[in-house]
Amino acid sequence: MAIKHLKDKIVVITGAGSGIGRAAALAFARRTAYIVATDISETALGEVRREIEALGAKCLTGVLDVSDEAAVRAFAAAVQERVGAAHVLINNAGIGYLGKFLEGDLDHWRRVMSINVMGVVHGCHAFMPQMLAAGGPRHILNVASSAANYPGPSMAAYAASKGAVLCFSEVLKLELADTPAHISTICPGIINTPIVKAHALVAASVTAATLAKLQNFYATKGCSPDVVGEDMVRAVMNDGDIVLSGPGAALTYHLRRLSLRLMRKMMLRFSRQAGYL
Repeated sequence: MAIKHLKDKIVVITGAGSGIGRAAALAFARRTAYIVATDISETALGEVRREIEALGAKCLTGVLDVSDEAAVRAFAAAVQERVGAAHVLINNAGIGYLGKFLEGDLDHWRRVMSINVMGVVHGCHAFMPQMLAAGGPRHILNVASSAANYPGPSMAAYAASKGAVLCFSEVLKLELADTPAHISTICPGIINTPIVKAHALVAASVTAATLAKLQNFYATKGCSPDVVGEDMVRAVMNDGDIVLSGPGAALTYHLRRLSLRLMRKMMLRFSRQAGYL
């Protein structure tokens, strides 16, 4: 059931301090929704809060590590007590990791999964009961990636985590089919966000030159995260399902269905251009 009017609707967003999360917060704030923004960075939250309030929207912020189940549950309870049940939940918080599988350690796998997968699980498990009990139209947007539809090399942990989010979201769509709650899976393509700029999120074998090439590719070929933010708003207002947002997203999704062999060739060429190989 679509949410047609967003004024004063409570929108909870994880990872709202930068990138797609920040863009989503501002997109919903422009519709005067009540933004509940979380991030691990208090400084980033302060900045986005000022931007949200400058748009005339209300904002509540909280520092939150989505990999911490107890912290997410406590935050959900605090939000319920303070402003009520969320109308929209955007499970966006995530990290990337660049490096060939055998050139990386397994610690980064555990970290990526704890945030990208369990962060989404924690968010849904903590907020969904409140949302369903409140009744009426409710919407959950889980941020996956085009890598969930077809991955590139050097992103094993990241692609696996986003594939898990995609499948998890499909299960929720089936389980909530007879409720007024709706699930959207967001699959961004080439988006110019800070996720590709963090030197700590790459294998030791990835050179500075390779990382610079990748960053330049995203800067020149990618789009602003604002595109994804606006697509999220449309998904909520029109009951979007799998949302293919930004350059390359639709091509990846449809080409895989047409020809896996052609998809692999294209991804290898793309990966060499971008600097993955």
